[in-house]
Amino acid sequence: MTTASAELAAFAANLCFENIPENVVRRTEDLLVDWFASAVAGHGARAVDSITRFAQAMGPQSVLGCDTPPAGPAEVIVSRARTSPYFAAMANAAASHVAEQDDVHNASVFHPATVVFPAAVATAQALGASGQQLIAASVAGYEVGIRVGEFLGRSHYKVFHTTGTAGTLAAAAAVGNLLGLNARQMQHAFGSAGTQSAGLWEFLRTASDSKQLHTAHAAAAGLMSAYLAQDGFTGAAQIFEGPQGMAAGMSSDADPAKLTDRLGSRWATAETSFKYHASCRHTHPAADALLQVMQAHDLKSDDLASVITHVHQGAIDVLGPVLRPTTVHQSKFSMGTVLALVARFGHAGLVEFDQHFLDASTQSLRDRVSMELDAEVDSAYPQRWIGKVTVHTTDGRVLHGRVDEPKGDPGNTLSRDEITAKALRLAAFSGGATPAEMQAAVDALWQVAQWPRVGILLAGAA
Repeated sequence: MTTASAELAAFAANLCFENIPENVVRRTEDLLVDWFASAVAGHGARAVDSITRFAQAMGPQSVLGCDTPPAGPAEVIVSRARTSPYFAAMANAAASHVAEQDDVHNASVFHPATVVFPAAVATAQALGASGQQLIAASVAGYEVGIRVGEFLGRSHYKVFHTTGTAGTLAAAAAVGNLLGLNARQMQHAFGSAGTQSAGLWEFLRTASDSKQLHTAHAAAAGLMSAYLAQDGFTGAAQIFEGPQGMAAGMSSDADPAKLTDRLGSRWATAETSFKYHASCRHTHPAADALLQVMQAHDLKSDDLASVITHVHQGAIDVLGPVLRPTTVHQSKFSMGTVLALVARFGHAGLVEFDQHFLDASTQSLRDRVSMELDAEVDSAYPQRWIGKVTVHTTDGRVLHGRVDEPKGDPGNTLSRDEITAKALRLAAFSGGATPAEMQAAVDALWQVAQWPRVGILLAGAA
């Protein structure tokens, strides 16, 4: 009898560029450019630098007595160095998740780009794969990772960071597709990836760096799992639904049917959302709803006496512990901080967080923002992320705002011009590339489907 694990593995192994609808190819190009921008935005971040130093120290080294620098086939974007695919995937996954601007798939509550593209690009560079092969592998990673996230369910996300867990499988699928694994080998890769899945939300309580480790580990472990399977290494045959598999250990509401939901006809890649605000996606619906109220009634931040955000339980689970953030990154998981910045500046971007998250006026408004569980919002989640707010003004009015599709969702998506502008902003903020370098890289990436070989993405790499 064919199992869900076997069916999903066969899909990932057999997917090729010709199978993918044109609109999904175009969306994958959009997602690749958006991911690259987030990776560049990780330049100079302390946690990213730490993981990058480790990766480069553990990677290929110069021959004793030679003057040539360490080198390898794969690119580390933030340092413009070369190393092995394993360590490049690790470093680039860490870099692309720190700015909180990477993509998200709503129903799986999963950030695919930050684990799929680092592993796929590094492997493609090492293999000399074409741009079309990179796109097909990336779609395989997205389709697998999203379905694993949906399979694991809401109970999983309460404790586990799905991007770290499902992300390991997504990376394995992408790399396995590039390596040409057959269906059985891909199933072994899934078994090895699933047994390494990890990532816990506890890091948020103390503003620790673990979120970057989640993506770094997922991308690298998924890559390793695929390469091991190519070499004959075996993994659990039913890592998802087996009696001691991922569902048994990580979920109380897992649904195996989600693993194979309309494979080949439903393209979950195209359902992925872009991030407009530089914060946890759980804050975006309420932020957009607040902006709607403020624009409709011509309000300023000083006009806000209090704001109630009507949210789903997942937002309370993740954001609830963050009451008084002490770091820029932790502040991106504070509903009050995000809404305070949105109210003050009209947008919660990288500059706003970096320069203003501890301002007295930001903190004052932050402490007047609360979260309340809303039955309608909670029942719609995670398929739909509705934003609802109740605003009490200083002159006694009570105003209501609602957004059914936050900016960046498929029905309210970013255009290619907006994605390009976002990329240029991220590079300028981090100093990871000059405007000319970033524009050239983005222009080239829009043409990835025509590349005969995936080379270095950011000109000037060593």
